[in-house]
Amino acid sequence: MKIQNIGGSIKIKKSTIIQNVIIKASPKEVYNAFMDPKKHSEFTGSKATGKMSVGDEFTAWDGYIHGRNLALEEGKKIIQNWVTTDWPPDFPPSRLELTFKDLGDKTEITMVHSDVPISQESDLRQGWIDFYWKPLKDFFNKRKNPLKQ
Repeated sequence: MKIQNIGGSIKIKKSTIIQNVIIKASPKEVYNAFMDPKKHSEFTGSKATGKMSVGDEFTAWDGYIHGRNLALEEGKKIIQNWVTTDWPPDFPPSRLELTFKDLGDKTEITMVHSDVPISQESDLRQGWIDFYWKPLKDFFNKRKNPLKQ
């Protein structure tokens, strides 16, 4: 962990993770998979809670992730503050922004996860791939193509 001492106070450095992924589903379907706790739980395989409105709190991955919805535009954008149980003590929430671009029968998700503790960056970068993008692709591929295994 990189720690910087500035004027007598200790400050943990932050990082930003940016990823793009294409999902074979409409922007509204992808948005709902993230925001509807039942669908979120279904594609991740772990319990999620929350409501689909600004100001509401949510949890994901059996409480490993928790935060608050800051801005929501159905099928277009999700902005949340976001913390994991691995966060350094007293570290402020990160900011997660997901934008959805309609590509016809697919959606491009652009994820900007900013203000991440540098100590969590590597795990979160890979975690997005392993625990969100791959399961989300599988979720829609299985649903849209039930005969393909």
